Amino acid sequence: MVVASALLGQRLVRMLNGRRLSGLICETEAYGGADDPASHAYRRTPRSAIMFGPPGMAYVYFIYGMHHCLNAVTACDGHPGAVLIRGIFPTEGIEIMRGQRPRVADERLANGPGKLCQVLGITLALNGVDLTDNPELVITKGQAVTEQEIITSPRIGVRGEEETRTRPWRFVWQRS
Repeated sequence: MVVASALLGQRLVRMLNGRRLSGLICETEAYGGADDPASHAYRRTPRSAIMFGPPGMAYVYFIYGMHHCLNAVTACDGHPGAVLIRGIFPTEGIEIMRGQRPRVADERLANGPGKLCQVLGITLALNGVDLTDNPELVITKGQAVTEQEIITSPRIGVRGEEETRTRPWRFVWQRS
């Protein structure tokens, strides 16, 4: 949870066809391992193996046969954990993002994990890249977010027992 809230305000940068696209991370969700039935790492599989470390790697997966989702691996090597990056406030390359989602208001261009990956051109080809040092996709220093600007809530779309569904592991930056 510490990393999930600390990622708020950080800049997600994507270099796509020689153009820089970026935005400030404004929504995240934390996922654990064997103690988190909602996590892909609840059971280790070839797809979820990347969540077992090292930290800082991108875990990209395809869901519902139509959307890519981007996670940052966050736990120590050997211990699974990741943070789903659910949304950004677009700041650079907005005209390119608009081309990916025409007739959508700027504030809705990347306000969901599938939309974010769509506008930034994030696909399975980026699974496993180092988000701390990669020319195509990187998280860099952004802007400070105060505790008063962070709203926590249960994660979205989580099924299962009440304890799993109601964990307050979603973090949203409400800019003042």
